[in-house]
Order: sequence, then structure tokens, then C-alpha cells
Amino acid sequence: MRALLAIGVAVLAFSATAQRTQPVVPFKLGVTETIRSKVLGEDRILNIALPLGYHPDSAARYRVIYLLDGSADEDFIHVSGAVQFASFEWIEWLPPSIVVGIANVDRKRDLTYPTTVAKDKAEFPTTGGSAAFIQFIGEELIPFIDTNYRTLDARLLIGQSLGGLFAAEVLLKKPELFHGYLIVSPSVWWDGGSLLELQAAFLTDPAKAPKEVYIAVGKEGKVMVNGAKKLVTLAKKSAVTKVGFSYLPDHDHANILHQAVMDGFRWMKEH
Repeated sequence: MRALLAIGVAVLAFSATAQRTQPVVPFKLGVTETIRSKVLGEDRILNIALPLGYHPDSAARYRVIYLLDGSADEDFIHVSGAVQFASFEWIEWLPPSIVVGIANVDRKRDLTYPTTVAKDKAEFPTTGGSAAFIQFIGEELIPFIDTNYRTLDARLLIGQSLGGLFAAEVLLKKPELFHGYLIVSPSVWWDGGSLLELQAAFLTDPAKAPKEVYIAVGKEGKVMVNGAKKLVTLAKKSAVTKVGFSYLPDHDHANILHQAVMDGFRWMKEH
């Protein structure tokens, strides 16, 4: 009797188990494009997240957020999620936006300018290619995105660490490429901090100044914090640019990005 009861319970349990009604399919977070760069002489992978309701035949156009370190196993997924959250209609820190994650090939090459520091040259022999990477972004990447996607003339660049160094270099040398900059933990100590000695391009030509710059740094040591503060001072020399700064003492170099990005989005909404 007990054996029959046990069999009956097992049959009922099996029959109550949910059954799959459709084949398993991938959950898509975006699309991946591969483009050939003549400037860099190589293929580059772009991970692209499109806003809800995006359609190529729609009249709607969208701001574009360019994300450094945008590989699938780097910052693309969680920053795209932050953009989605920030653009929800009950949040509205951001308008719906296209996210373009620029996947890395040689991060140290692309995100750094040449250094005079012998130790860095020896340890990182491929560094110093940022000028070509800036050219790639300005002459190839942005035109490609504008041609193939429904974009507004409104671009934001996000970068952290060496990505923050690169974003700071663009801000000072080619500020007109982006309308906004969100720079986190910038490694402006590179080459003895020589970048911070430059005169920003927007000082000689105010028309090149971006609309907004947000800089954040965590508890990352005196060199990092002071470098970020000096960059804030340089950015504030633009009379037409809104500049925000946050020091996040509860975050370090490893875990600051997500919080800083969300804080930056909120700041951009409120200022």
C-alpha cells in the first residue's frame, strides 16, 4: 500500500512539473557589428544596445553613448543595463539612448599616448597609440554609427582607468567629438601627469567646448584623487561647460564604475 502511495505521489509530482513549450532561444542584449578600420589596419568589434522600441524605419532619433572597454566580458552589459534603468520613464535621468561598446584589441595601445617613462615603455611596449584611436573614432566609428543607426547629434563618451585617461585626452585635445564626457578614475598619472600640463583646445576655441563633463574618483590613493581633481580644474576653465565631480570614499578602483555612471547620469539630469 505504501509503495502504491509513493508511486502515486511521484506521478502527481511529475505531472505538476512545468513543461517546456518552445525551444530554448538566446536572450539578446543587443547586436554586434564588425567594421574594418583603415586607420588602425584591423577589424574592430562593436557591441550595440538599442533602446526599447527602436526601429530603423521610425522617425525617432537617439543620443549615442560611446563606451570604452565595451567588450561583452568587460563593461558593455552592466553599463547598458544602467542606461536602460536611467532612461525608464519613471526615472528619466537619461533620454532613451543607443549604447556603442567599443571592444578592445590592445587596450594599453589604444588608450594611452606615448610615455617618456622608461619603466612603462619596458613593461608595456605596445603603448602610445591613442592618436590613431582618436582618429578612428572621429573619422570612422562615429560616421559609421550615424550612417547606419538613427542618431541625434548628441554623443557621450564613458571611460574608466586607462579609458578615463583616454577620455581625458579627447576632452583636452579633441573636445568637439563628444557633447558630454563621463570620466571615472582617470589614470592621468600616465607619463608623469603630462596630460594635465596641456592647454585645453576649448580655451583657444570655445566653440569646441562640450556641454557637460562629470568626473568621479574613489578611495584610490593620493595620486589618483589629486589627478582627478586637477582634471576637474582644467575642465572648469571652459566658460560654457557644466562640470560635476564626485569623490566616492566607499568605492575603489575595482568597484567604482557602476555607481559613478549612475551618479553621473543623475547629475546630468539635475544640472
